[in-house]
Amino acid sequence: MKQERTVAFRAALEAGGLIKERMGQIASIDYKSAFNLVTDVDKASEELILSIIGGAFPDDAILAEESGASKTKSKRRWLIDPLDGTTNYAHSYPFFCVSIGLEEEGEMALGVVYDPIRDELFYATKGEGAFLNDEKIKVSTVDSLSNSLLVTGFPPDSRGTSLNNMVEFTTLTNLSHGVRRDGSAALDLSYVAAGRTDGFWEKRLAAWDVGAGSLIVEEAGGRVTDLEGNKLDVDKGFILATNGLVHDQVLKVLLEVQAKAAT
Repeated sequence: MKQERTVAFRAALEAGGLIKERMGQIASIDYKSAFNLVTDVDKASEELILSIIGGAFPDDAILAEESGASKTKSKRRWLIDPLDGTTNYAHSYPFFCVSIGLEEEGEMALGVVYDPIRDELFYATKGEGAFLNDEKIKVSTVDSLSNSLLVTGFPPDSRGTSLNNMVEFTTLTNLSHGVRRDGSAALDLSYVAAGRTDGFWEKRLAAWDVGAGSLIVEEAGGRVTDLEGNKLDVDKGFILATNGLVHDQVLKVLLEVQAKAAT
């Protein structure tokens, strides 16, 4: 996995450099849906990443946010988000990143998340721990929901639906030190891994949003499941990631909210 990690580092760092250089200089903004943006910088970043990874591993499958899934059939799949936090980026709000993950036979094997504004490179290889700029990181030791700081997000196309996450947000805000909404799932997961926050949940994410970050959390000693406590399916994108100590407490609240909504 050493070569794969080296290539992923190069792709993330070069794409991050492009994103940072072009911040505030967006030439075009399109809408994939009513509230879901894509910029020319997203596309340029993805082209750069694909050229680097595709050049090194031409037989691997790729799932990328802007270009979708490649037709290559392989037991290895790269999950690429060239600019996670596009809405933030479009407003020059400095919380966004590049996320690159590698899945082997359905299991995450490598995760790399790069924040070009803070020059922070989070990464993990299966079985080898999690790191931030070569320093090993661990999840927090907070063991009570009432003392925890959580983070979440809101699906862009679920306003006015039961998937909008607002009841969960309000409920957990009242039960914890607070809930942040930062706008980049990959960075949110990385912050859980680094112990900056104690838990993260969100609905209707994509595999490229959660693939890399979920492994980084697990390798930092955390726990990752879906919103019912089952094994995470990155392609479904309903995720709860915590330091492990508050996982069952957060999960209990989320299940209670879901049960009330169903009645």
